[in-house]
Amino acid sequence: MVSRSFSNLLDLASGESLGFGRERRRFSRVATVSGPLSELDDDNSNSVGSDAPSSLSQERMIIVGNQLPIRSHKRDNGEWYFSWDEDSLLYQLKDGIAQDVEVIYVGSLKEEIDVSKQDDIAQTLLDTFKCVPAFIPSDLFSKFYHGFCKQQLWPLFHYMLPLSPDLGGRFDRSLWQSYVSVNKIFADKVMEVISPDDDFVWVHDYHLMVLPTFLRKRFNSVKLGFFLHSPFPSSEIYRTLPVRDDLLRALLNSDLIGFHTFDYARHFLSCCSRMLGLSYQSKRGYIGLEYYGRTVSIKILPVGIHIGQLQSVLDLPETVSRIAELRDQFRGQTVMLGVDDMDIFKGISLKLLAMEQLLLQHPEMMGKVVLVQIANPARGRGKDVQEVQSETFAAVRRINQSFGRQGYKPVVLIDSPLQFYERIAFYVIAECCLVTAVRDGMNLIPYEYIICRQGNEKLNETLGLDQSGPRKSMLVLSEFIGCSPSLSGAIRVNPWNIDAVAEAMDSALMVLEAEKQLRHEKHYKYVSTHDVAYWARSFVQDLERACRDHERRRCWGIGFGLGFRVISLDPSFKKLSVEHIVSAYKRTKSRAILLDYDGAMGSSGSNSISVIPTAETVGLINSLCRDPKNVVFLVSGKERGILTEWFSSCDRLGLAAEHGYFLRPNQGDWETSVSVTDFDWKQTAEPVMRLYMETTDGSTIESKESSIVWNYQCADPDFGFCQAKELLDHLESVLANEPVSVKSGQHIVEVKPQGVNKGLVAEHLLETMQQRGMLPDFVLCIGDDRSDEDMFGVIMSAREGPALSPVAEVFPCTVGQKPSKAKYYLEDTNEILRMLQGLANASEQAARNSSLISPANTLATKE
Repeated sequence: MVSRSFSNLLDLASGESLGFGRERRRFSRVATVSGPLSELDDDNSNSVGSDAPSSLSQERMIIVGNQLPIRSHKRDNGEWYFSWDEDSLLYQLKDGIAQDVEVIYVGSLKEEIDVSKQDDIAQTLLDTFKCVPAFIPSDLFSKFYHGFCKQQLWPLFHYMLPLSPDLGGRFDRSLWQSYVSVNKIFADKVMEVISPDDDFVWVHDYHLMVLPTFLRKRFNSVKLGFFLHSPFPSSEIYRTLPVRDDLLRALLNSDLIGFHTFDYARHFLSCCSRMLGLSYQSKRGYIGLEYYGRTVSIKILPVGIHIGQLQSVLDLPETVSRIAELRDQFRGQTVMLGVDDMDIFKGISLKLLAMEQLLLQHPEMMGKVVLVQIANPARGRGKDVQEVQSETFAAVRRINQSFGRQGYKPVVLIDSPLQFYERIAFYVIAECCLVTAVRDGMNLIPYEYIICRQGNEKLNETLGLDQSGPRKSMLVLSEFIGCSPSLSGAIRVNPWNIDAVAEAMDSALMVLEAEKQLRHEKHYKYVSTHDVAYWARSFVQDLERACRDHERRRCWGIGFGLGFRVISLDPSFKKLSVEHIVSAYKRTKSRAILLDYDGAMGSSGSNSISVIPTAETVGLINSLCRDPKNVVFLVSGKERGILTEWFSSCDRLGLAAEHGYFLRPNQGDWETSVSVTDFDWKQTAEPVMRLYMETTDGSTIESKESSIVWNYQCADPDFGFCQAKELLDHLESVLANEPVSVKSGQHIVEVKPQGVNKGLVAEHLLETMQQRGMLPDFVLCIGDDRSDEDMFGVIMSAREGPALSPVAEVFPCTVGQKPSKAKYYLEDTNEILRMLQGLANASEQAARNSSLISPANTLATKE
């Protein structure tokens, strides 16, 4: 069977074999349009599940990146030929993927290919390299890459706010639409080759952040991982992006999201909490975000380097020859090395200022210390790149004029492209490597430097080193780069502090040889064991774990455009059909109805802050209470006086206040469900809560007759959550010998008497009906939070006991899709009210029918 991604209906009708990789077949190329695609027009097919049988028995990994790991070459006759780009991370990570897993690449080519040749080249790349090229029109690619990626996302992710048009550029909706369009083209390319039940998809970096939404919309159960190779900014920075929610929701359509450092992951989680209201938790070492029934896993793992490639270059004759030349060139001098892109975030000018400061403070170093700065071409373009170049050239010229002499330049700037072996040669001769970027995602330069300083036999012979002798290296690293936490033996600096950087440079040169050896050994042990293969293997293992339960989950999509998301639920957990419950309601004769008021029915509008019941809500409850077949109980955490006032007009309505501590059946007197004679513990709990209220802006205390609650719903979510954990521990400590329970809920910490919960209300209701000989054959229980789980548990357990009719139909229903003891759910308060309206209409219709039949029966009796 072919996967649902197959798009060429003519080939499908012809009955040709469709197994990818088993028989050569030309895939139809998805047309690429030159204009931008609206984020609302992201698919012209409905969302479908991925339950189609796979045509493959072998697992595959589809790796998607902005660029394919391919080098393009052009012959004299104009024909293209291709080779692997062994420097590409996407190519190198194959070492961490099992050999029996087929790897397919999807991405663009660096060179623009004529439209007439695109089909043939696409087939060549597919057959020879298992690469699927996405051909992007040049004008669209420019808006996508140089526009949105490099002018807006990249600066913002590196903490540059667009405060003026010169700083990153203002948000441009047309550039955003181009970004969405290119992501859609990439998604179409993935769909050409994917077998969704078997294949794993691994998407890389910020260029393709909305791609997960397109893939998840087409295949709800796709196994999808995403790794961000750039920093992720704090919420204060990220929230300035106009499309912030779209990008967050798109990333959350992945199963696993990877970050280089804990800081980047922490910032992402904070953004999800503050902007989307999502909560996260760590369980057995894994961080997970609950998102519409799906658990999105967070992975923190810094990438490594391909050590084998470095060592092979170290063995090249040209590398050894170049090292010998550089050794002679800098004989008698100590070389410090910087390797950076020529962009505003690499801090080249700050490094040069620190070198200038070092020579000013230590004039004895003139002639002895050289800073070699390799400046790679910037990946972006624009005014800021020109400014960095001008500032760098001016600083180098000034330093060399001030401190240079015949045959000595304190700064050697290399801004022309270098071969990889030439860069390797500089690593080998440098006594210290300086990476002082003001903000950088990972930066693997220090890792490469450490491996090169370890050397090999041939290099040791060239340099005249003892093969068995110790190796040494020194690193001065910025605090703001991703590799800094991993290299604990480095001298860490704030690159903005010129004096501190100069002092660190001096310290690195003055460190004792034995300490240099210890630092190098520590770094080499880490870098050699955490290479790119280790990184890829670890990510793939976590992706498999995150997708383990896909087959048993039921999925369907909701939402439009980039607001699309997938609901994933246990097969036994389903949406409550109004038609189904109304049908059961009509054919049953003894009904128990338990309604939670707080959250489930308390606010019917998303922007409403009022908790007072509306006339519509009171009218629905009254309609249900008037039906003689119904026994209705309203359960709330509110105080009994408030509930009495609100529902005084509802005859035959049972009320439960303060989560079941107070009960009032059918307009009777209030009674307590648990006997409590001593509330002295309040005098201990309230001062502790007041302390946390005063130190947590936006939090409040609500004191009830039976309990006391600290509420932090209006406080900062992260700070409130931390304070809630501290308060919970504090209260449990001071109330350890009191007959109370301390519990945390949704934005609350509550202290109440032991044994009080909403399950008592359900037990009371069922026992009362049983005593009256009314075995319920219909039970409806609606709740929205953790406190309602006790009610669900009681009524589910009662199905096996004598409290219910043997043919009873039980409907435990929670609000929203989330883990619950309930077997049904409704989306929100509005759906609950619509469902209750359907039940009320059924009761009114039954009453009308009864009134119409009664006169006829009376007449028949008289006759």
